[in-house]
Amino acid sequence: PGGPGGPGGQQGQNSPKYDAIITTSRIINRVITSPGSILAEETTNLQPEISGRLTHIYFKEGSYVQKGALLAKLYDDDLKAQRSKLQVQLKIAEASEGRQKELLAVNGTSQQEYDLATLQVSNIKADLELNAVSLSKTEIRAPYSGRIGLRNVSPGAYVTPQQVLANLSQVNLLKIEFNVLEKYTSELKPGTVVNFRTESSDKEYQAKITAFENTLTDDTRQQRIRAQVIQPDNKLTPGSFISVTFGVGKNDPAVMIPTQAVIPQARDKKIILYKNGTAAFTTIVT
Repeated sequence: PGGPGGPGGQQGQNSPKYDAIITTSRIINRVITSPGSILAEETTNLQPEISGRLTHIYFKEGSYVQKGALLAKLYDDDLKAQRSKLQVQLKIAEASEGRQKELLAVNGTSQQEYDLATLQVSNIKADLELNAVSLSKTEIRAPYSGRIGLRNVSPGAYVTPQQVLANLSQVNLLKIEFNVLEKYTSELKPGTVVNFRTESSDKEYQAKITAFENTLTDDTRQQRIRAQVIQPDNKLTPGSFISVTFGVGKNDPAVMIPTQAVIPQARDKKIILYKNGTAAFTTIVT
């Protein structure tokens, strides 16, 4: 009781004021960001199997080629001449085998002579097969459909199996590769969809995780992950830097409060909770 100047009024003016926040339960969605890069589904350095002079180049830089297309040709005149020689030898050997077979039928020759003639035919046929394999090695063909990169050689150059003629990449199918800290790997599994962006575009793409590296890196304790890009377009280039984002956690309901409202204690953490007209210290778990 009392007026503004009385004891009651003086007590009301000096009463402390408190700031409070009304807490509600909501879903927490933690998003992790990781750097990565875009990879072609398949990429191959085109190299000859044998050494020789490069006689023809049938592809254009940056062009799209089909699987099995002839891309380059090495000198093969010597192998063709060898094939012609073997074909003549085979014809003579088969004629000799035929005569030996007729003589054997009338006991005009021995079984051994006929077997030797048959062996000669078989040997020449085997040499022809080896010659065909050698001829095939003078041709460099596309192992799959894809886009050719820059050409590193010119016709007339002598090339070896260590020489890279060009690079072939399967760009119609793309995948991404990124690293994830060890504590988040349990949150991801094959089939999980992640989002990513490139530095050159604001468009958000999606990729589905397909595989995990079976070991962690020694320095950063991260696991390498690969994912197949869903609906890639021509704006995505293999080798591009990307930023990958994915959600972690079980998305359980949680109560959010300001950090400054938490009072650390020796064994736990407390807040001042105002409920039903009473404020009291309450232990919490963050």
